[in-house]
Amino acid sequence: MQSKATSVAQYLNSLPPERREAIEAVRAAILRNLDKDYEEGMQYGMIGYYVPHRVYPAGYHCDPKQPLPFAGLASQKNHMSLYLGCIYGWEDEERWFRTAWTKAGKKLDMGKGCVRFRKLDDVPLDVVAELVRRIPARAYIERYERIRAQMGKPTASRTKANGNGSGSGANTGRGTRSRGTGASEGGSSGVGAGTRRAARGAGSGRGSGRGATGAGRTRKPRRAGGR
Repeated sequence: MQSKATSVAQYLNSLPPERREAIEAVRAAILRNLDKDYEEGMQYGMIGYYVPHRVYPAGYHCDPKQPLPFAGLASQKNHMSLYLGCIYGWEDEERWFRTAWTKAGKKLDMGKGCVRFRKLDDVPLDVVAELVRRIPARAYIERYERIRAQMGKPTASRTKANGNGSGSGANTGRGTRSRGTGASEGGSSGVGAGTRRAARGAGSGRGSGRGATGAGRTRKPRRAGGR
């Protein structure tokens, strides 16, 4: 459920008192431990934490106009959500987070990078705070670019080196375009979902790209006696 609020204050003021209290408490834990190279603002209809363009000019690969998402905090219809794109696909950090949450004596309701909770007492704030503290922006950017490079995708450093940013991404074909820009990737699912889906799109795109090239080179057999 995306909000039309244009500021964090407006978003918080739109919430029922009980929801606002819970969201504000989780938000405070995040802000106290957030690296200086992250910023808070509205992103994808929720409170977002992201690497701004002043730090990472390339932005989010699914939508470069958007800063690189790190985490998100939202009030949904039946629950509240803490979106952790920062650990989606990062097995060591996800394992640490799941273990720490369970050791805190709280039940973890977590999908692929999304923690759902109904009341503030469901959340071990110290675990949220420690997770944010464990991942400074520079380390997050390095991991993001490393994953992109492993997929054969353009990264900010490779784009700068190549001058035009064509890189290996130029041969990904329609598969990348159809799978790499979906709303689910650009929305609350965060960085990890976008990179994983982009990898699948790139795989099918490269295959189709080679097929198309081969077809373009095929010629009809010459007639006997012809030129």
